[in-house]
Amino acid sequence: MSLGAPTSSDACLSIVHSLMCHRQGGENETFAKRAIESLVKKLKEKKDELDSLIAAITTNGAHPSKCVTIQRTLDGRLQVTLPHWDPGAWVPRQPCASQPSLSWGGPRSESHPDLSAWAHTHPPRCPPTLISTPMITPSMSYACPGHPMTMCVPPPGPEFWCSIAYFEMDVQVGEIFKVPSSCPVVIVDGYVDPSGGDRFCLGQLSNVHRTDASERARLHIGKGVQLECRGEGDVWMRCLSDHAVFVQSYYLDREAGRAPGDAVHKIYPGAYIKVFDLRQCHRQMQQQAATAQAAAAAQAAAVAGNIPGPGSVGGIAPAVGLSAAAGIGVDDLRRLCILRLSFVKGWGPDYPRQSIKHTPCWIEVHLHRALQLLDEVLHTMPAAEPSSLR
Repeated sequence: MSLGAPTSSDACLSIVHSLMCHRQGGENETFAKRAIESLVKKLKEKKDELDSLIAAITTNGAHPSKCVTIQRTLDGRLQVTLPHWDPGAWVPRQPCASQPSLSWGGPRSESHPDLSAWAHTHPPRCPPTLISTPMITPSMSYACPGHPMTMCVPPPGPEFWCSIAYFEMDVQVGEIFKVPSSCPVVIVDGYVDPSGGDRFCLGQLSNVHRTDASERARLHIGKGVQLECRGEGDVWMRCLSDHAVFVQSYYLDREAGRAPGDAVHKIYPGAYIKVFDLRQCHRQMQQQAATAQAAAAAQAAAVAGNIPGPGSVGGIAPAVGLSAAAGIGVDDLRRLCILRLSFVKGWGPDYPRQSIKHTPCWIEVHLHRALQLLDEVLHTMPAAEPSSLR
């Protein structure tokens, strides 16, 4: 590694600053910085690979280095071409003999016999994308047949990975708390002394209309919960409070074999569990958006006198089913990108409170990467009738 070059043990910002010094002219500086930040963060736990990447860049590709693996992304932008970067500096020069097969290695989450109660689980290992390139030199062409010289860098994500709103009953209290992507772990607790951008202290929020029920419940929030963004946008939650919390999660619905939005999940103190899966969310929004568009088209055909058959809209039954599918709107799709969590008190069929808006204190977490993907899904759909996906 060249003199003064950073190592994997250095802070991310130091590594990014050093690598930015090797940026070739012509790039958008903001895009380049965010792309480098994204890559460095993904490799931070793979110190050997990060050191190899740093060495390849800072020495201008003077020595062979190991292959680097990064996690797959979800959308179509699997590869980001950086045409002005010196490929000899960016790409490890040691060729890989072959790409191993990739498989999911983690166990499925296990639940308490009560479908809505969850205990300890451990995060699965995510399959990486293997970057394999032939031996190259800086003077070689940027691309050659069969080996496009593109760096598999995840597209720059949103500036904030989530935003959190706090509610008491049906009233939002305080400002929305935005969590920077540079802080993958955030704690929401009941204390009054925030220590930075990675803590949302609910104890400091005042509400002149606060009810006795909210006042009592707030006393039991305590250490609250920890939310952790893993990979490109999966979310894990740890209950730090001495009291259980209650979560609305489409991912946990599927794991428990329930219909989406059908259950409220009780998370016990000390539990560490996955509550959001970005890949699953992406598939759901694609399926629902396509179904809604097809249903709207079928309704339009019916109005015009061309009655569709039962199988003409992806298996949607006529009449009520068709109408319900056509009624799916953007707000319904946005709900796939949101987590709701109530402290201390539950809601739903097993509780006197039928809605989370009847609980004394709760939060709503908007996941920005998922919302970013939703925006892409809506913009890449074929032109539809104005009535669909409003």
